Amino acid sequence: MEDLRAELCRDVGFVPGAFVRNPDKPDWGLGQVQSVVGHRVTVNFEERGKLLINTAVVTLVAAE
Repeated sequence: MEDLRAELCRDVGFVPGAFVRNPDKPDWGLGQVQSVVGHRVTVNFEERGKLLINTAVVTLVAAE
């Protein structure tokens, strides 16, 4: 099961604990990935709170 979870995280490119931004919504601030299941990534954003993001529709970028 752990191998499958790691594979799903690699497919999307994010792992729990990673910091991300939504370039289309800069006002959301910095977000931290909480979980990854397929293309569904739960992110806790500074100014928007916890959101479930479909990365097949919404682009997230790694924060620098």
